[in-house]
Amino acid sequence: MLSPACSVWLRSQVSKVEDLQVKIEGGDRQILGGYIPRVSISAHHAVYQGLHLSEIQLVGENIRINLGQVIKGKPLRLLEPIPVVGKLLLQEADLKESLQAPLLSTALTELLGTLLQSGGIKNPDEALKDQQISWQQVSIDSERLTLGGVLADADNPTPVVIRSGLTLASSHELRLAPLEIEMASESPVRNLDSFQIDLGSEVDIEELTLKPGQLICRGRLRVIP
Repeated sequence: MLSPACSVWLRSQVSKVEDLQVKIEGGDRQILGGYIPRVSISAHHAVYQGLHLSEIQLVGENIRINLGQVIKGKPLRLLEPIPVVGKLLLQEADLKESLQAPLLSTALTELLGTLLQSGGIKNPDEALKDQQISWQQVSIDSERLTLGGVLADADNPTPVVIRSGLTLASSHELRLAPLEIEMASESPVRNLDSFQIDLGSEVDIEELTLKPGQLICRGRLRVIP
């Protein structure tokens, strides 16, 4: 009963998923009391809020749920934060598809403004104000991530390219370096100092690897209900 309920809840969180597997470990008495010692989840080609994920593997431990309400037909809910260990594989094609998601495209546009400001451009928000960036291209190799788009302007569309290495500055911080931005082919390439992105204290990344056409991430995070 519980495994199908978990599967239904997980499927409700994504718009698409293939080969979803859920394994629950624990004694009957523990589970009937709403406590699950361990849950393993794996899925392929999942889409969450427009973000495409080739492969995801998660293991959560010490999970407390509202089993009494589930038995009465209510949706499954987490009652406490849970520690999760996971592996995430992103293919280049996944990232390209994800560029259409407002969650990612907005984050990239905000990142561009922040990078321009750190590069000495005053009021970059004014330059980007009331304009949309259509992010269209992405490529991954063993040393660099490249993102390309177009700054929408009816009179003069402006190509935008961000090229950067991607490594860990700490277990919860990403370092972009070396980093360069190109806006329009006639503009000089701006080589910027390294830039760090803080993912928050709930994140603990152990591995971040760029391979040709792939990004692999392993680590831990704390899921808040």
